[in-house]
Amino acid sequence: MKQESLFANENKQNSPLANRVRPQTLEEFTGQQHLLAKGQVLREIIDQDQLPSIIFWGPPGVGKTTLARIIANKTKAHFITFSAVTSGIKDIRKIMEEAEDNREIGEKTIVFVDEIHRFNKAQQDAFLPFVERGSIILIGATTENPSFEINSALLSRCKVFVLKQLEVDDIIELLRKALHHPDGFPSLTINIDDESIRLIAEFANGDARIALNTLEMVVLNASHNQNTVTIDKDNLNQLINTKSLRYDKNGEEHYNIISALHKSMRNSDVDAAIYWMSRMLDGGEDPLYIARRLVRFASEDIGVADTKALEVAINVFQACQFLGMPECDVHLTEAVIYLSLAPKSNSVYKARLNAKKDVKKTGNDPVPLQIRNAPTKLMDELGYGKDYQYAHSTEDKLTSMKTMPPDIEDHQYYFPSEQGNEQRFKQRLEYIKNWHAHHDE
Repeated sequence: MKQESLFANENKQNSPLANRVRPQTLEEFTGQQHLLAKGQVLREIIDQDQLPSIIFWGPPGVGKTTLARIIANKTKAHFITFSAVTSGIKDIRKIMEEAEDNREIGEKTIVFVDEIHRFNKAQQDAFLPFVERGSIILIGATTENPSFEINSALLSRCKVFVLKQLEVDDIIELLRKALHHPDGFPSLTINIDDESIRLIAEFANGDARIALNTLEMVVLNASHNQNTVTIDKDNLNQLINTKSLRYDKNGEEHYNIISALHKSMRNSDVDAAIYWMSRMLDGGEDPLYIARRLVRFASEDIGVADTKALEVAINVFQACQFLGMPECDVHLTEAVIYLSLAPKSNSVYKARLNAKKDVKKTGNDPVPLQIRNAPTKLMDELGYGKDYQYAHSTEDKLTSMKTMPPDIEDHQYYFPSEQGNEQRFKQRLEYIKNWHAHHDE
């Protein structure tokens, strides 16, 4: 017996088009053929009703909930649904106890959790013992990266299936099915050309729900002649003039796109860098966050190969503080262009990593006495500052005094490249080494 839930039959006449035409079988499902084609693992376990606990991960509108509905229709198990928005720990425990009772009499229970990433740690932990014992088979759906949003203990007991953004051709197929579906527009004849269908599909940006909602709005707002509707291009253009951007300032797309920006600049691909920066800004990202990342990039990936890079990044950060959006977008663009085209060197970044390794190994090596200050009589008597050599008193501004702890005095951290200004630093470093080779004892 299946529990009544969001999968119960709704009054289709009053429900949105996306719900009226929702596929009921795998044969009706559009897209995700890397998972659902004959012979693929997910297809086999659904057909055989042999589900393990699974997580469906993918962007909005790609079929996660629809697949759960299809499983609900096919399975012989008791099927229960939770919404992470409305269910608490008390609800979870009550249902889990019922599932445990069902297991003892040989009945499987499948629990579907929509937006599982919205459950907090305590709520997710409440599922864990029942998943471990096999009291339930968990199906979770999430738009967020499970690695970040789902407890590792629970995630390790689930198989993750990644659903991809739908292609334009997938959405065109889905729209055509909707137009001919008996529950789509049953009392209307829809006149719409191929170009208009493609425009809606492209506007949807890979989201089937947006595509179907847009089609429904177009039909409702089009001119009606008795039972015939003709889609007018002007009405259509009013509805699809701006794509919705998928960007979550606290989610995976935030990290994906800042990574894309950083790596595009590192690769000196100025156009790609401008594009990814624009995606972040137009998605509502804080311009100061982008500016801070640019400051970091200036030292990590350019360093002293172009010492002006950090100056540019700092100036742009201050401009963003002063002006804010939308005015500071041009300043960010200027910095992204400069940093993308500047000579690249990660020598500064590697020098820090090299020194960090020694710090971890050597712990608390004492500072050599000759470079310690001696502000008190006792410290002077103990030899603090003894044999100190003042570099400015020498012609070459160099001395043979040791400034590193003795056990690592031959370690080198900074290895300059030959990019941009760093050639001068390399030449200077070679001069200093040669000087020491001739003057040190």
